Amino acid sequence: MPGIFAWGMVTGMAMVKAGMTLWQALGMTFIVFAGSAQLAAVPLIAANVPVWVVFATALVVNLRFVIFSALLGPHFAHLRWYKRVWYGYFNADITMGLFPQRFPAASMDKPEGKVGFFTGIGYPNWCAWQAGSVAGILLGSQIPPSWGVGYAGTLALLAIAIPLIVNAAALAGVAVAATVAIAAAGLPYRLGLLLAVVVGMAVAMAVDTVLDRKGRRA
Repeated sequence: MPGIFAWGMVTGMAMVKAGMTLWQALGMTFIVFAGSAQLAAVPLIAANVPVWVVFATALVVNLRFVIFSALLGPHFAHLRWYKRVWYGYFNADITMGLFPQRFPAASMDKPEGKVGFFTGIGYPNWCAWQAGSVAGILLGSQIPPSWGVGYAGTLALLAIAIPLIVNAAALAGVAVAATVAIAAAGLPYRLGLLLAVVVGMAVAMAVDTVLDRKGRRA
């Protein structure tokens, strides 16, 4: 939670320093609630790029949540649709990192304990993120970069992301995405991040398909 708080603070500071008003920044943090998409969209908004570029970038950066929700969805199929929408809002990287460890795919037909476990992760995560983001918005102009708050947030994301690299396809996607992100860092409007996400996902899917075919032949 301290790491999530730090990352939220970095995002709040970024929104303010990009020229967003207090209410715009607060609205974005509570409605969007997606740090990577926010950090990708903020510089585009500040640069006055076309709206479709902002939306496309945020959409691609957050495509992983489609996969997360598809994996977690069957565990909550017994709930009414509005409850699934509510819990979907709280879905996050840390949720996907911990929930499958406690409830593997074999337990999909056993709903006991899942809502409590999910909310036990999701609600504190949301509170830590929003507290940090609001703090960053209110104090952004007074926190010096030398404090290294962004570094703490990056470490928190690494702690969440590394356990998700569970097979060769995931490793290939991460390696290629990281390489492309570094190589394309000079592209305008941070389009290198968008390119890295697209290429990384494509490579991961391709490797997964190849391994699946080899497994069937064996």
